[in-house]
Amino acid sequence: MRYCAAGPWPHSGGALTTLLLTVYTILSKVHSDRNVYPSAGVLFVHVLEREYFKGEFPPYPKPGEISNDPITFNTNLMGYPDRPGWLRYIQRTPYSDGVLYGSPTVENVGKPTIIEITAYNRRTFETARHNLIINIMSAEDFPLPYQAEFFIRNMNVEEMLASEVLGDFLGAVKNVWQPERLNAINITSALDRGGRVPLPINDMKEGVYVMVGADVPFSSCLREVENPQNQLRCSQEMEPVITCDKKFRTQFHIDWCKISLVDNTKQVSTFQEVIRGEGILPDGGEYKPPSDTLKSRDYYSDFLITLAVPSAVALVLFLILAYIMCCRREGVEKRNMQTPDIQLVHHSAIQKSTKELRDMSKNREIAWPLSTLPVFHPVTGEIVPPLHTDSYDNTSMPLMQTQQ
Repeated sequence: MRYCAAGPWPHSGGALTTLLLTVYTILSKVHSDRNVYPSAGVLFVHVLEREYFKGEFPPYPKPGEISNDPITFNTNLMGYPDRPGWLRYIQRTPYSDGVLYGSPTVENVGKPTIIEITAYNRRTFETARHNLIINIMSAEDFPLPYQAEFFIRNMNVEEMLASEVLGDFLGAVKNVWQPERLNAINITSALDRGGRVPLPINDMKEGVYVMVGADVPFSSCLREVENPQNQLRCSQEMEPVITCDKKFRTQFHIDWCKISLVDNTKQVSTFQEVIRGEGILPDGGEYKPPSDTLKSRDYYSDFLITLAVPSAVALVLFLILAYIMCCRREGVEKRNMQTPDIQLVHHSAIQKSTKELRDMSKNREIAWPLSTLPVFHPVTGEIVPPLHTDSYDNTSMPLMQTQQ
């Protein structure tokens, strides 16, 4: 807890009242642990009310003032990060109350369970912590031999956990079952059974399973689900015909195809008492391995098939490739004799022209090269005179005429 220095002692009445109110608020935060006494095999519900924790978060509301801060809760077993396996917790929004619920088992009888409850104010980030001590008591006639589990489609688990709603449902079940003793054993959300989150259409609910137990056999109304006609309708995804459905329909929409009836009086116990020894195995003597009864197998033929056959195929492919690469090639000389290579012709022409140019550069007085002699016109057939004349400078005359 945090304290603030108040300075000199106030003498005025208003300041004294404020100081006394502050001291009272600080002392009120030290709450004693709350004890609850549920019975084994009976549904346990504990509501974490937001109004109970609002007065513990500063600034403290004045009398008559309403605070609507968002508050969330964290619950865990003292000394552990999570709750016991039988205890569950749900809080839909920070503006709704949290609910602890579950069905304690016989193994927890006589063992106090301390649950740490931490409240968080999501506006001021203040926290408050309480302890809930669950003292599980043993029920004299537990378990109830006849148990029925109903699936209610138009309810969420937090709506079903409300005392008035759960009371109305137990009243309707008691009306059609007529037992002497009837208890709610467990409540489970359909999401915990593999159900899907419903679409936000027409305010659809996720559904909830409610298990109840009684001390008398099931009524004829509940047994109607086991009729062949109703079983056939359920297999065809049709609603079965149940005479007592109208007693639930006003408030609860029950899926009769998912009802489960368990008669524990007809179940044979298969429990066997475990005899615990000293933890030492008896002496079984010397270990004798089993005799070799398997016949030895010759793997020579397998080796030949695995290695020789692929090697032979590879050798044949190698010989075929070698024949194609070496014996089926055409000689260069034979190819040149039949059809001269165009590259060799170009190379020979270039060498011939080069030799002719070199000879001309040595002696300018020699006859004109063949490339400058008169030639026939390719179209008219007339003889075209050479390009050079006596009036032209021999040095500026082109050595070769451009072929048209």
